[in-house]
Amino acid sequence: MSVQVAQWTIDVKDLDLMIRFWSEALGYEAEKGDDGSAKLFPPGREDLPTVWLQGSGTPKKGKNRIHPDMVADGPWEKEVERLIGLGARPADVGQNGDEGFFVLADPEGNEFCVLHHAPRRPAG
Repeated sequence: MSVQVAQWTIDVKDLDLMIRFWSEALGYEAEKGDDGSAKLFPPGREDLPTVWLQGSGTPKKGKNRIHPDMVADGPWEKEVERLIGLGARPADVGQNGDEGFFVLADPEGNEFCVLHHAPRRPAG
């Protein structure tokens, strides 16, 4: 037996801001609930996790202990530029510049990485 990632949940203070950012960033479709939350669905893809934006009313505190690693369908540098244009900002979590990823934070400060390439199992 094993489990699969089905959904990624983010506690958010400004639901509308985060719906705009994450739906544009991921290309997901948003459905806002009556309870101060929203679900983001990958269009036409049942195999990808959904995102639940859970209204918390409180700001983020401290560094995320778990964060998503994203991979772009084009050059990672262009994707970083696009995400910054949507409201993300570069984040310093102690990286040295030699990593195979670029760290960003969403408009409410939640860190995530844009990988330079998709993860691969080492040959051998």
